[in-house]
Amino acid sequence: MNAHATPRASIERLLGDFTPDFDFRPAMPIPPAEYAERMRKLKREAVSAGHDAVVVHCDTVGWFHAAHAYLRYLCDWMREGVLIIPMDEGKEPVLLSFFTQSVILPPGGEPVGVDRILQIGAVGREYADIPGDSGQKTVEATVNLLTDIGAGRGSIGFIGDKRSTAFRAALTAAMPGAKFTDQHGILDRMQRARSPAEIAVIRSAAQLISVATQAAYHVARPGVTDYEIYAAFTMAQMARGGETGDGYQIGANEWGTHCGKPYGRVMRKGDLANLYVSNVTYQGYTAQTARMIAFGELTARQELVLDACTRGVKAAEKLIRPGTLMRDLNNAAFAPYVEAGLLKDPEARSIPYIWSTGADGGPREIPRQYIPDADYEAQGRRLMHVYPATFGPHNPNLGHSVGMAGGQNAFNISSHNYDKLEEGMVFVLHTQWLEPMSAGCNVGDMYLVTADGFENLSRHTPLETHRVAA
Repeated sequence: MNAHATPRASIERLLGDFTPDFDFRPAMPIPPAEYAERMRKLKREAVSAGHDAVVVHCDTVGWFHAAHAYLRYLCDWMREGVLIIPMDEGKEPVLLSFFTQSVILPPGGEPVGVDRILQIGAVGREYADIPGDSGQKTVEATVNLLTDIGAGRGSIGFIGDKRSTAFRAALTAAMPGAKFTDQHGILDRMQRARSPAEIAVIRSAAQLISVATQAAYHVARPGVTDYEIYAAFTMAQMARGGETGDGYQIGANEWGTHCGKPYGRVMRKGDLANLYVSNVTYQGYTAQTARMIAFGELTARQELVLDACTRGVKAAEKLIRPGTLMRDLNNAAFAPYVEAGLLKDPEARSIPYIWSTGADGGPREIPRQYIPDADYEAQGRRLMHVYPATFGPHNPNLGHSVGMAGGQNAFNISSHNYDKLEEGMVFVLHTQWLEPMSAGCNVGDMYLVTADGFENLSRHTPLETHRVAA
C-alpha cells in the first residue's frame, strides 16, 4: 500500500465532522495609531543619530513572500518596497514598490500612514520587451527622492536584510556624497516586547495552531498518509484566516527522527509523527509550537526521550515571570535530559546537536546507508543516507522570541543568555532530541510574559504526546 497507488478517502471527508473544542477569537488588525507611534519612535532614534532620512528596503523571496518583516512592522505593507522616511517635519514618507515580476495584485492591503506610492514597474527584454532593469530604476528613483528632500549629501540610516546588499551597494555608489549606516537595530529593539494589540494578534495566531493541531489529530490514524495529516492542519488554519500554508513541517516514520515536508508516508503501527509548527501567520504575526503523535506502542527508548522532552518544557514553564534569567529557563529544561542520561550538562558550548560540525570544526559526513522505506520506494526513489548525521537536540538551546513572519529572533533562550524576562515578551520553548534510526521528539509551547507570570498561548492542545490506537 502506498499513497500514490491506492485510492483513498478524501481529506474533506475525513474532516467532515471536525470541530475544535474551543472558540477561535480573531483579533482586530493593529490600529493605525500604533503604526504612527512606531514611526515616531523610529524617527526619534534616527534624529538622535543625526540622520537626515531613513531608507527601508525589502525585496522578495520565493513563493511571493517579502524578505523580511520591517516594512510590514512600520506600515503593514506585505510585499516588496523601498520606504523613504524624511526626518524633516512636513515631509511625508514615500513608498516605492512593484519593481519585481513576482507581483501580487491587488496587494494585501494599504500601507498604513503612507499616502504616496510610486510604481516602478517590472521591465526587461524577456518580460516586457522593454530595455532596462527594474532594480536599477528603483535605485534611480530612490536617489532622486533622497535628493529632493535634501539628503543627497546627508546622513542616511539604512534598514534591510542580506537580500538588500546589492541595492545598498548600488545606492551608495550612486550617492558618493552621502553617508549610509545600518539602523535595523532600531526596529529590532522596538520589537523586544510586544504591545497589547500585537499580543492579541499573536494570541489569534497561536489559536490557529491549536485549531489546526486538533484537525491533524482528528484525521490521524493508521492508513492515513502524512499528506492527509498535513492537509488537515493546513485547511483548518487557513480557513480561519491563516496567511500561509508553508510554515510548518511534519516528520513521520518508525523512529520520529525525520522532520521535513510530507512525502506520502502511510502511517503504521509503531510510527511517530512530529508536527513542528515553525510559523503559522495571522495578520503578519506568527505563532510556533511542536507536538508529537504516536501510533500504537513505542519502544522504551522512544518513551524515555518523549518523557524527558515533555518534562523539560514543563520545568522551564514554572520559572516564567519578569526578572527570570533566560539562562535559568534553558537550564531547567535540560535538567530532565541530564537525569535521563541524555546530556552531561545544559551548557550550549558542550551540548551535542544534530547540525553540529565535525569534531575538528570542519564538515561532517552524512552516513551513507540504505534505509528501507516502502512508500518512498513506490515513487521510484530510495533513502540512501541516515538523517540526522549525529544525535542530540536540533540546536543547543531551548527556544527563541516569536513575532512577525520573516523577522529575526530578538533573542534566543540559551545557557549563555543572561538577559532577564520582561513583561510583553513572547517566545517558544521547544525541547528536542533525535537519535538516528532510534528515537526522536520535538515538543514546545508558546508563552507570553505577563506582569506576574505567564500565559501559555498554545494551551488548547496538551503538550503530551497524542496517542492513536493501533
